[in-house]
Amino acid sequence: MYYIYFPFVLILSGLMVLECHLKKQPKWYAVAVFLAPVTTPYFIFKIRKDAGVILLMIFMTVFSAVCAGEVILYSIQKDRVKLGKLTPFTRELVMLTNAIKKNTIRLDNGLIKLEALSKVESRRPKIKETIDFIAYLRKLMTENQTSIQAMTDYARSRKGYFQKKNILWVFQIEQFYSNYNVTQHQKSLVAYLDAFEELLKYTYVNFYAIDDAKDPKHLKNYDEYYFRYRRAVDAHNRFNVKRIEFQNSFLDTYPELMPYLPGKSQPEAFRLWG
Repeated sequence: MYYIYFPFVLILSGLMVLECHLKKQPKWYAVAVFLAPVTTPYFIFKIRKDAGVILLMIFMTVFSAVCAGEVILYSIQKDRVKLGKLTPFTRELVMLTNAIKKNTIRLDNGLIKLEALSKVESRRPKIKETIDFIAYLRKLMTENQTSIQAMTDYARSRKGYFQKKNILWVFQIEQFYSNYNVTQHQKSLVAYLDAFEELLKYTYVNFYAIDDAKDPKHLKNYDEYYFRYRRAVDAHNRFNVKRIEFQNSFLDTYPELMPYLPGKSQPEAFRLWG
């Protein structure tokens, strides 16, 4: 604790000493600031009445940043201490589950952005932007699946050790990721992105012909792509609901696993583009 707080207080006190020297004020102001930094605003207005508001805003901003930094650093250090108490095999597994959580959060945020892109007006530059973003989402999905596979492979390779140590939550997590609802949710997401990308690419290439409705052939093809896309959206939304229901039920049964599993995955249903 106090990783950056004390350096901040020392610098603040030093600045107060300098200010007291320049403004010919009592040096004990700096001592008071060192012992109780929250008194700084009082001395700011006492020494610099003309620029007190500006200096106060600067102090509050920096002080808030220092406090936030302390909380973050303390949380990181707390996690390190917690990991340090675990056996090497268990520590490695926890780190693998943390990697899954991190990758899942990135993927979920990406899907939320994709949903936002799907709501915009169907303009050609936006279509290209969405196509490129789907390619980025595929990369996130690959990273997410790779981290899940790494965790399950590690758990299976150390199965004897975890059974001997009676660390059963390892197998419960493996059971979660191998569940039908979870695997089908992943497959339906892949199918959704495939169908959406095909629709967008066809629309992008034939944008003006479709927009002007000049060629019935292009309109017919567009309808076919859109129909496949719509089926993929409906299917994914169904599996998304089942996946969330399963995860909630799973955590109700094993609440101790909550720190090792990601939050609800994409709770909002996808809306149709176009």
